[in-house]
Amino acid sequence: MLIMPRKENKHAKVIICDDDEDDLFLIKSILEEMEFSHPTVYFHNGLELMDMLQLQIGKNDHHIGLILLDLNMPKMDGRETLHLLKTNPAYKRIPVVILTTSSSPKDIDLCYALGANSFITKPSSYDQLSDVVNTTIKYWIDLSHLPSR
Repeated sequence: MLIMPRKENKHAKVIICDDDEDDLFLIKSILEEMEFSHPTVYFHNGLELMDMLQLQIGKNDHHIGLILLDLNMPKMDGRETLHLLKTNPAYKRIPVVILTTSSSPKDIDLCYALGANSFITKPSSYDQLSDVVNTTIKYWIDLSHLPSR
């Protein structure tokens, strides 16, 4: 069944922040298979993501509808990035889904305490990862009401 994005989410941008090139390749492939048409931006660490967000303040850029954030990255890891996102009034309402290899209860508890909207452990198979990415994006972009800019 085809689900159309909510009108207010029509141009929502999706950000993928992950340092693993193989995972990025797989996610890009999954989005292509989904025929996902929203603007999608990829970053290799939290520092790149935060730098881009700082540059976009005040610009009439696409609304950010979702950030998929890995935890273990160089320069600025996902924990630090999540903390900065959720303590900054300009970004705290952006949905952030942790998509990581970790299943540590310590990581799960910390991420929710920092304000993560969801925590998902990356599955090991392509089909399972495809299901996770499809379901996550459909939920946040097609079904959910996103906060206003």
